[in-house]
Amino acid sequence: MKKNILFSLVVLLFISCQTNNRTDAIVPEVITAETKHDTDDPAIWINPVDITQSLIIGTDKNSDGALYVYDLQGNIVNIVSNLKRPNNVDVAYGMKVGNSLLDIAIATERETNSIRVFSLPEMKALDNGGIPVFVDQSQRAPMGIALYTKQDSAGNNQIYAIVSRKEGPADGYLFQYLLKSDSTGVVTGELVRQFGKYSGKKEIESVAVDNELGYVYYSDEQTGVRKYHADPALGNEELALFANSGFKEDNEGISIYKKSGNTGYILVSNQAKHSFMVYPREGKDGNPHLHSLIAEIPVKATESDGSDVSNLNFGEPFVEGIFVAMSDDKTFHYYDWRKFQQLIDEQKNRQ
Repeated sequence: MKKNILFSLVVLLFISCQTNNRTDAIVPEVITAETKHDTDDPAIWINPVDITQSLIIGTDKNSDGALYVYDLQGNIVNIVSNLKRPNNVDVAYGMKVGNSLLDIAIATERETNSIRVFSLPEMKALDNGGIPVFVDQSQRAPMGIALYTKQDSAGNNQIYAIVSRKEGPADGYLFQYLLKSDSTGVVTGELVRQFGKYSGKKEIESVAVDNELGYVYYSDEQTGVRKYHADPALGNEELALFANSGFKEDNEGISIYKKSGNTGYILVSNQAKHSFMVYPREGKDGNPHLHSLIAEIPVKATESDGSDVSNLNFGEPFVEGIFVAMSDDKTFHYYDWRKFQQLIDEQKNRQ
């Protein structure tokens, strides 16, 4: 009897730790339909013809996993199934595939040690079953992914996939691949770079790229967020380590809200506190690599791993942008950016 009581108490304690009881949390405008297994990471695709028809692509992380595609009302409009533990997802625009320019979604598929490439909005596979990553490495299991786009001398988009993994060495944890397409429209990846420090404390999952400023950020969990140049031609020097205090457990998902060409916010999930820590995108005091905490935003999303954000006008209620966060109840939450901005302004004014 005593063992049963003790077990019950442990279970109740675990559940209470996972439950978001914050009364100050921002409430989402939309909560999506549930996935089958375990949500992990979202990405926003902006429809160039009608922004109100934009899509949210989210991962359902399981051996019987999938990519779920939602409209802005949270309805499921497509499911790409039979994926082997898809972890993180990102989107890019205007890649030359065969004779066409396509928008693409790319997800890591952990159990096949590959990344998967799909056209948008159709979600048609373009990769002939997957692009192998971390080949010849003893530690593979891809997790995080972010896409960096720059133009070549001819004005064509060069799209790079920056990929993290479940485990890795103290340096060279991330691999960067230049995506290419053959004449038949099959996308492949050429390894161009190995970079990134790792503390060894836990893992590196979340990766985010600021295309306009040319930086890549990633969460070295329980250590902080590390910052590098996204362009492999600019070298592998670490530019900053921030978001290394104030976290209850893990620093997780990263997203970047752009107010102008070089200003805005970097948001990092304080996972166990059900909140997002906010840092200045442009740095501070003239130092572009000094990212000091300016606000903490509590949300209803629970134990959030991944997030994405856009500053565009998607129509009511997202006229100043949309913030999308994964919640561990098999859903994704859509937030009105104006509510985030209000709390950011209030906390900045108190400093």
